[in-house]
Amino acid sequence: MLRLLAFADLDLAHWDACVAASPGALPYAHAWWLQATAGRWAAVVEPGPAGTYRSLFPLPLKWRPWGWVGFQPLFTQQLGLVLTPESQETHLADYLAFIAQKCTSFYQQLPTAALPLPSLPTGFEATERLTYHLDLGPDYATLRRGYLAACRRHLRKNSELAQPLQVAAGDDIEELIALFLTYRGPKHTGLRKWHYARLRRVYAVLQARGLAELRQIRHPATGELLTGALLVRHPGGVIYLFGATSPNGRAASAPIILLDDALRHYAGRPGQVFDFEGGSIPTIARFFANFGARPVPYPALTFTSTPWSLRWMRL
Repeated sequence: MLRLLAFADLDLAHWDACVAASPGALPYAHAWWLQATAGRWAAVVEPGPAGTYRSLFPLPLKWRPWGWVGFQPLFTQQLGLVLTPESQETHLADYLAFIAQKCTSFYQQLPTAALPLPSLPTGFEATERLTYHLDLGPDYATLRRGYLAACRRHLRKNSELAQPLQVAAGDDIEELIALFLTYRGPKHTGLRKWHYARLRRVYAVLQARGLAELRQIRHPATGELLTGALLVRHPGGVIYLFGATSPNGRAASAPIILLDDALRHYAGRPGQVFDFEGGSIPTIARFFANFGARPVPYPALTFTSTPWSLRWMRL
């Protein structure tokens, strides 16, 4: 029988054990990731023996004057239902019924594995979003043959330079965030400087678990940071979580060189994928397609109930 639990009632050790036991579960659902991005959250859980969880549905919440709002935390692409081989409650609608009782509104992006969606309860609607995946099973030479011709040309031009751009390990998330804020910032994303505290926390917990990799390219003569990326390793592959590029870096095709280097490093891993974590914006989709990546849809769920004040006014 499903239960809706507040954060104080959750056993986080059992939570992470449930996520670890779920085939194909993404790192976003782990308690340590949610603590970094959401802080506290509720959940619909299927209890198992000795306080364990057979399945769970994370429910990050914010309180507003009109009620509880379920939200998608920043730097968390997908959440949704986490099932294990022991799950007996496998119908998404049963979990959503609890959410409809708790929330006046709700938004969450579900994993790609949730598709196709079953019939949704009244009040819930789904829209399609896109990410781009590249199968890491083939060796690097095979992956490179799948690049678009223009992408291979940029790589060849860089290799022919007297001082070609080189990818190196980074160790300063602050420098990468500063680069992003300088050339993207609130105007393009709507996010303010303080929002990136969550990215810092995510990076810290990933570092502690040996799952983070910062990569960067600097100008060989000036030392200017041209581009950088935060990659996340997990059992299912690699996630391109965050990246930034300067205008000079873009002119020098530095992001292409950086991602090619990452694919060279992670190629030849059957069963794993490189998730570019984006693609709903056409220009970004075209860039990721340079590497032979394919579009992969995932659903975004919304729910809105009639506010109690409006229901009262109808009486």
